[in-house]
Amino acid sequence: MQAEQPADPPPPFDVAKAAALMRDSPAGMAVFDTELRYLYVNPALERLNGIPAAAHLGKAVAEVLPGVDAAEEVMRAVLADGKPREAMSSGHTWASVPEGERFWQGAYHRLEEDGEVRGLVGVVLEISVAHHQQRELEQARSYLSLLDTASATIGTTLDMDTTCRELVDFVVPALADVAVVEVFPPEVGHAVRRPPEGVVRLRRAAMALGPALRDTVSPFGAAGEYIDYQQDAAVQRCLATNRPVIENLYSDEQLDRSAPTRGRVAGYRAVGLHSAVTVPLTARGRPLGVLALARTGDSPVFTEGGDVVIARELAGRAAVDLDHARRYAHEHTIARELQRSLLSEPRGPHPHVQVASRYRPADEGALVGGDWFDVIPLRDGRHLKAMGDVMGHGVEAAVAMSHYRSILRAVAEDDMEPHRILQRLDDAVVRSGVDRAATCLLAVVDRYGGICRLASAGHLPPVFLDPGAPRARVTAHMPVGPPLGSGFGGYETTDVPCGPGTVLFMYTDGLVERRGEDIDVSVGRLASLTLPASGRLEDLLDEVLDRFAEDAEDDIAVLASRVHEGVSFGHHG
Repeated sequence: MQAEQPADPPPPFDVAKAAALMRDSPAGMAVFDTELRYLYVNPALERLNGIPAAAHLGKAVAEVLPGVDAAEEVMRAVLADGKPREAMSSGHTWASVPEGERFWQGAYHRLEEDGEVRGLVGVVLEISVAHHQQRELEQARSYLSLLDTASATIGTTLDMDTTCRELVDFVVPALADVAVVEVFPPEVGHAVRRPPEGVVRLRRAAMALGPALRDTVSPFGAAGEYIDYQQDAAVQRCLATNRPVIENLYSDEQLDRSAPTRGRVAGYRAVGLHSAVTVPLTARGRPLGVLALARTGDSPVFTEGGDVVIARELAGRAAVDLDHARRYAHEHTIARELQRSLLSEPRGPHPHVQVASRYRPADEGALVGGDWFDVIPLRDGRHLKAMGDVMGHGVEAAVAMSHYRSILRAVAEDDMEPHRILQRLDDAVVRSGVDRAATCLLAVVDRYGGICRLASAGHLPPVFLDPGAPRARVTAHMPVGPPLGSGFGGYETTDVPCGPGTVLFMYTDGLVERRGEDIDVSVGRLASLTLPASGRLEDLLDEVLDRFAEDAEDDIAVLASRVHEGVSFGHHG
């Protein structure tokens, strides 16, 4: 039996023929054998790869270009089934080009001759510029979408801390792994110790951490704390130039200079903090604080373009909202101080008399109004209590309220009946030119006689809470004269029993008046009031406001007072 002769190996691939076809092509072209080793490289591919053709021959792509993801799995698939394919590659070659990742689009076809698979031909075009442009376009679209969303997400209220929280929540994780907003302390209504010379002190209003950092012990501190920054800190440089300051924090020395305290450097290093940018928050030419962003781990560093440009745009928009919030808070604080000065908390006119009061504006935007109360001591152990409500809201009503309160103190005399005091007050208001009418309820309590003498100028009736009684007494049928400032007069005094321990409760109509409900029904609900188990007047007022003030559409003032039990009510003398 004759031995079978081995098959002849296929003749070598005709590289010269390939070179004649591919040499002058502007596209990079290569021929590979069935093991994906280079057989031929044209001059265009030599230039793309940065090494001569001879350095390619007989080697695999990974050996020649270790810095390139060459999509070899696609090339092997073409060898296997003969279906042409395209694939994108990326990385770095030996060619001297500007820094940055390069991209190529490749097309691969199987070479066959006489039914034999002889290798693979690849055609490569560099698309780095187009790819980067496409990515920049996509990023620009993403930024525009981000900015469009920001306008509906940041600045939804006039509360400064809420606006700061909205800003940090918005930029994490879209722009950073960590974000904090720090602002200058308010100028009024909040005493803060003065920082040392040359130090900037900011209050951390809000902070947000990315998902990977939320379960770690944060080295970034907490919202609400005050932080001092030295002169060489990024925050001071940012505020001085009104420009973003980018820091790539590669060394502990750089981290130490960036950190508010040395103790945080180890924490920064532990979470992989490596890049930060501090962006100014400025409105109307005035610095309000800074937005600080940081990146950790594998996140890219901050650069002058891209994310920093968007961060500055977001900071600029947020600064407008923060400025509105700060101005509102400033005016809010001044209004609160004005109301406090106009409506001072009444003190007990006698050691045996307890007094508690509350004032609640209907609208947080208008902290001053026309509701008022007062307690004036009289002779012989008596005291005058007043509850009033000037028509309208705002500063004008508060100023009118101040006039009423001052005039009442001027005209109230020791031996004068409540209706006479109202009459004199009405006359004086008309003469003074105060152009706002007001309701008023006066109560003169004689702690020795056990009597409360009442007179009303258009005001709602008081309520009496007797110790141990299951229900309160509402003096709904007492005579009611016209509001003050009308000049009509016609007031009357009513005597109501008021023994030791009985609480006199007075209020303005904002507590009970509700749209679509008869006022008598509204007032009648107050009969359900009882003294709290603690017996404290403050607890009584808290309960009243909890029960009746939730849906209030007007300002509310309430006053509760009583004479201590055990006091003798015989004749004084």
